[in-house]
Amino acid sequence: MHTARLLPRHAAAQVDAALADTRVVLISGARQAGKSTLVRVVAGDRLADRRDLDRAQDRAAAIADPTGFVDSPGLLVIDEIQRAPELLLAIKVSVDEDPRPGRYLLTGSAQLFGMVAAPDALPGRMETVELWPFSQGEIDGDPDGFIDAVFALGPGLRHSSTVTRADYAARVVRGGLPEAVSRDDARRRQRFLEGYVQALIDRDVQQVSEIQRKGQLLTMVRLLAARSGTVIAANSLESALGLSRPTIARYLRALEEIFLVKRIPGWSRNLGTRATAAPKLVFVDSGIAANELAVDARALLRPGAPFGPLLESFVLSELSRQLTWSEQAADLFHYRDHSKFEVDAVLENRSGQVVGIEVKAASTVRSDDFRGLRRLADRLGEDFIAGIVLYTGTSTLPFGDKMRAMPVSALWQVPAP
Repeated sequence: MHTARLLPRHAAAQVDAALADTRVVLISGARQAGKSTLVRVVAGDRLADRRDLDRAQDRAAAIADPTGFVDSPGLLVIDEIQRAPELLLAIKVSVDEDPRPGRYLLTGSAQLFGMVAAPDALPGRMETVELWPFSQGEIDGDPDGFIDAVFALGPGLRHSSTVTRADYAARVVRGGLPEAVSRDDARRRQRFLEGYVQALIDRDVQQVSEIQRKGQLLTMVRLLAARSGTVIAANSLESALGLSRPTIARYLRALEEIFLVKRIPGWSRNLGTRATAAPKLVFVDSGIAANELAVDARALLRPGAPFGPLLESFVLSELSRQLTWSEQAADLFHYRDHSKFEVDAVLENRSGQVVGIEVKAASTVRSDDFRGLRRLADRLGEDFIAGIVLYTGTSTLPFGDKMRAMPVSALWQVPAP
């Protein structure tokens, strides 16, 4: 696999369009997710200059003379803007004086406005494009159109697959970080992922939070990997980590702001039964979670291995990626009520239409796997578009009105209508 030929193609179209009508564009995402490649391709001949705040000399210049640092006759790229967030005020002054679109293209490896040092300086002047690790469709050259397709076609969507359970396990363990995708040797990929997490904690965490105990944070990352795809509350981690609830909440927030984990909020809509508001946690990259649990693709298929939770986390991450480019504007939630009905993923569009998704690591599906989806269908009526159980089998199968079992690979192999 040669990642030099890979490009975050969905984000490239978004950034190109944003530069045409927005003064400042921020590409925000995890380190080594492809931001540099994306900038190089999109900026092209428009690039006037590029500065990298990971370089000590560039940071020193930015701090000494912010106004001079951002002065440029054409498109100026500033990498890792979170390293000198005070530049945002200088950029604000510059774009207010000269409001031409496409003035600045920024990249950041931390959620900029979650940082304690970042001024909220660019309301109405900046568009943010969220960049995740490669989707499976970007790796394979497939269309990544599931969300648009399922809202358009509902239970009429069909998909067959030749992807096996072993193939799914290999994809989960590989993840989508370009460097990990390029390493076919499992041991070399393991070394990269271990170094990647350590570097995030050593360098990026300090930019978003006052955290002194890095060893405890590493322990927390491993513990969260074991609970990936489950509902996480700070109080549930207190005894395991020996930390206070406020400290755990702060650590979780820091890990989310550096794009290591993502919290999926709980969903409810006055359904007559109380629903949990606690978020579900997933890793932004499934390869990191699998590596923290010390499992390879073969071990993931053994009885008792965490294939189910990791596959669910993998699916939720693929859905999160796809929502950043789908034509259908929708939000991602999970559902769990106090009667123990659960749905792994709830997609709700702006019209209030809902698609429910369950994830099963098995290659067969039972009627009982639709239990939570049927609860949603009964309570939502016409607003319920479809209930999909994504599984590791090969065919789309009907399980009643609006209910379908479908191969997981539909996520990236189905084209948008």
